Amino acid sequence: MNVIPCSINTLKGLYDISGVEVGQHLYWQIGGLQVHAQVLITSWVVIAILLGSVTIAVRNPQTIPTAGQNFFEYILEFIRDLSKTQIGEDYGPWVPFIGTMFLFIFVSNWSGALLPWKIIELPHGELAAPTNDINTTVALALLTSVAYFYAGLSKKGLSYFGKYIQPTPILLPINILEDFTKPLSLSFRLFGNILADELVVVVLVSLVPLVVPIPVMFLGLFTSGIQALIFATLAAAYIGESMEGHH
Repeated sequence: MNVIPCSINTLKGLYDISGVEVGQHLYWQIGGLQVHAQVLITSWVVIAILLGSVTIAVRNPQTIPTAGQNFFEYILEFIRDLSKTQIGEDYGPWVPFIGTMFLFIFVSNWSGALLPWKIIELPHGELAAPTNDINTTVALALLTSVAYFYAGLSKKGLSYFGKYIQPTPILLPINILEDFTKPLSLSFRLFGNILADELVVVVLVSLVPLVVPIPVMFLGLFTSGIQALIFATLAAAYIGESMEGHH
């Protein structure tokens, strides 16, 4: 019955993990806060790509869609189908959240595989995909946790907490601990895969700079897309579970 101290330690561990560093980093000092500048820079680039693409896509919609409009409509349908499959009939309000998660992670992952971040010289540190930093993945995972708590409470009220004693009160500690392990699992899965992919490419480029790294880079593109899909699918599944009950 030591679930509360264990849960607190899990949260503390998640906070401590945000200080994990691989390589050198560029920091900005903003007031009393030390900010990972390279994460903000690459995140702003990803956000600019997404906003620019959406602006171009919806600027002049056609009755007979162009190729670009068809592409974005396909993405929207894909996200709607994903949300409906995992959440159920009440999926509508959650499409923007799931879509934002999927697109941001997808473009972030691909930016690390396609954009030559490391050729941009910084005073110290180096640029990489935003999801290559544990702070980004932890933030996305915690946002997902807030979302599924909000979804459950907004639909069921305080009766939402009844799920913790189902199917039997004996499982109360395990059900509580599960809510603390979900963001840990989400953040480490995404961070570990993207970091490993970029490290492998960097090592291969340094050893065999011409032909060998190319297949690995294409494999990285595939893995990056799968990781974005997994994160979005799990986020939608957690939201659907909180709205429908414990499964």
